[in-house]
Amino acid sequence: MHFLDQAKIFCRSGAGGPGAVSFRREKFIEYGGPDGGNGGKGGDVVFEAVAGLNTLIDFRYTQHFRAPRGQGGSGSNRTGGGGDDLIVKVPLGTQVLSDDKEEVLLDFTRVGQREVFLRGGDGGRGNASYKTSTNRAPRQHGEGWPNAEAWVWLRLKLLADAGLVGLPNAGKSTFINAVTNAQAKVGEYAFTTTRPQLGVVRHKGREFVVADIPGLIEGAAEGAGIGDRFLGHIERCRVLLHLVDAQDDDVAESYRIVRDELENYGAGLTDKPVVVALNKIDTLDDELIEALVGELAEASGADVIPISGASGVGTDWALDRLLEAIPAAETPVDDDGEEDAVEWSPV
Repeated sequence: MHFLDQAKIFCRSGAGGPGAVSFRREKFIEYGGPDGGNGGKGGDVVFEAVAGLNTLIDFRYTQHFRAPRGQGGSGSNRTGGGGDDLIVKVPLGTQVLSDDKEEVLLDFTRVGQREVFLRGGDGGRGNASYKTSTNRAPRQHGEGWPNAEAWVWLRLKLLADAGLVGLPNAGKSTFINAVTNAQAKVGEYAFTTTRPQLGVVRHKGREFVVADIPGLIEGAAEGAGIGDRFLGHIERCRVLLHLVDAQDDDVAESYRIVRDELENYGAGLTDKPVVVALNKIDTLDDELIEALVGELAEASGADVIPISGASGVGTDWALDRLLEAIPAAETPVDDDGEEDAVEWSPV
């Protein structure tokens, strides 16, 4: 299943049905009055957040959504049938943006959330409703109110409790594979990860979701390597785990590069709790590990956790620190749940 986090679609609600022009015609009733019914209301365009979806790929192939119009009224004061609402199902975390992407119109943050985006037009009035004491046989009727239409952008921001950040090849994919059942691609080269990845951690009787995004480079906040889109997937995380590669020439500089990109991006990313970890310590001796931990602690002003995603050393310690920042009430245990692995397909 390919992963797609942006899509542009066209939506149109249903127009209202026309009212009827009709007169009562029955035996022995010489002058039957008007009995034209009203038209039916057009269908609404409704967005609904559903569970089980984590990509917008379906909207690449289906881009036009049109609700049916209302039916016309008929004689005997019969109102036309209303058009069915068109339900557009989107993944949790989806935002509906204006055509210019400047305004967030809808934001879906809980499963089952429904929002009417475009309301269908009301039905037109039948001629029976125009009858007055001076106009006993009206022949006018309403045509029905027009529909509404709009081009909008859908933007998916993955909902996760913890987000992994770091430079390319910092070992984020190895870490998420070690602590979850995710199957992220791992390689000894930069940009092995080319798509956001979700995994579910079960630790000490609790459960939380971790999001891994491709490594950040300088200028990511301005879109380099489409980093601005990747950073959007961790906007809603409660805590960040910042992994620094112990094999980097300057671990302090590696830390600062990523922190600068988070600050340039904004959206409160630098205000989130952060757990800093020195990764890949299985390749170093104890003396060098201690020196690098001190250097990184001085640069970050935080307690640095030495870990190895490959060997599992220190990963429980890191998970303990993440749990401290995630409210227990919002991380129920579900031993039967399974995390979804997704694939990236560029727009």
